[in-house]
Amino acid sequence: ERQGIRIEHIQPGKPQQNAYIERYNRTVRYGWLARSLFDTIEQVQDRATRWLWTYNHERPNMALGGITPMQKLALAA
Repeated sequence: ERQGIRIEHIQPGKPQQNAYIERYNRTVRYGWLARSLFDTIEQVQDRATRWLWTYNHERPNMALGGITPMQKLALAA
């Protein structure tokens, strides 16, 4: 529990116990990770950072009514 983070494992074969993370993992895996070849971890980190920015600032989220997560955050403020 370093830095107040507690790790909890789900039961093997039960992805529905952690549906949000499983959906995120699928989005990352098939959204960009499997489509690219990287030579260094720095390249992966750079691509992940750029993808996350696009995901939060430019990509409409249908679960949020077709707005981006940043637009939703601005509405909540």
